[in-house]
Amino acid sequence: MTIASHLQELRRKHKNLSSMVEKAQHSPGSDHLKVADLKKQKLRLKEEITRLAQ
Repeated sequence: MTIASHLQELRRKHKNLSSMVEKAQHSPGSDHLKVADLKKQKLRLKEEITRLAQ
């Protein structure tokens, strides 16, 4: 797997997590711990993307 394809996959996962966070935040009775966990995963992916893109 090339770095470019790995970055593309990480960006896809980041986008999916963004959608999941947004959906969870707008759902009544959503689990705040789940939302926080999704945000942490999203942040880790963003950091990895930034690190690899340099």
